Amino acid sequence: MSILIDKNTKVIVQGLTGNTGSFHTSQALEYFGTQMVAGTHPKKAGQKWTAANGAELPIYANAGEAKEATGADASVIYVPPAGAGAAIIEAIEAEIPLIVCITEGVPVLDMVKVKDRLLKSKSRLIGPNCPGLLTPEQCKIGIMPGSIFKKGSVGVLSRSGTLTYEAVFQTTNEGLGQTTAVGIGGDPVKGTEFIDVLEMFLADDETKSIIMIGEIGGSAEEDAAQFLKDEAKKGRKKPMVGFIAGRTAPKGRTMGHAGAIVSGGKGGAEDKIEAMESAGIRVSPSPARLGVTMTEVLKG
Repeated sequence: MSILIDKNTKVIVQGLTGNTGSFHTSQALEYFGTQMVAGTHPKKAGQKWTAANGAELPIYANAGEAKEATGADASVIYVPPAGAGAAIIEAIEAEIPLIVCITEGVPVLDMVKVKDRLLKSKSRLIGPNCPGLLTPEQCKIGIMPGSIFKKGSVGVLSRSGTLTYEAVFQTTNEGLGQTTAVGIGGDPVKGTEFIDVLEMFLADDETKSIIMIGEIGGSAEEDAAQFLKDEAKKGRKKPMVGFIAGRTAPKGRTMGHAGAIVSGGKGGAEDKIEAMESAGIRVSPSPARLGVTMTEVLKG
């Protein structure tokens, strides 16, 4: 079983013809034949897009037309911030099951509108402001570097794109590999939270252990810790390693991600670390020791 995506996932690209969309779509096509099946652009419908390896994808006017023509079950969005919210809603209206928005800087008000539409829809959104997700040797959606992945047993989920790569690289070097890595994004309003992915990892037989990387700001990590405590009481528990980025950030100042801000006495690193440890998560002392810490946990 794979989490969210596998070799059969068919993906359309909203924002394919821009530089970012073109580059990462070419990379995805070269990653174990990820099925990128079409692009969308309202002014370029009927044209063809050519990848770096010479492969061609048809371009449709919108996500609905692309889905109808290709049977796609996922969309990845590389649309600039001002239009990204509308692109997500377009994919929701097309009833695409999985929508991945890579775009950074999407206005919060736009995401509030998106969130409202999501709650009434059949779609799941990963992001925005995220690196996407990747199931090793099967499917790559987004900007994660496929070369550092190895098929294995660790589920990785993170608010930070860069630290997602760290966890993946280190678990590869430790010989553990990954089942799926999911970057949920760092914005305060986003589609998928830690609990959503943790539920999938706990239910997945191939995922033997989990790395969860959080950041200062918000309460998602504390909520996830409580979820894990509740699930443990039901007998659902897996070895876990965690890390909280932004431990030294001054209170009241946004650091990196728009969601990484400590305010009103909430969202601090120490509270998050305490919550994670109380849920049985071994918190790594630094991002450079995520892989080693996981090996130590698995060895007991």
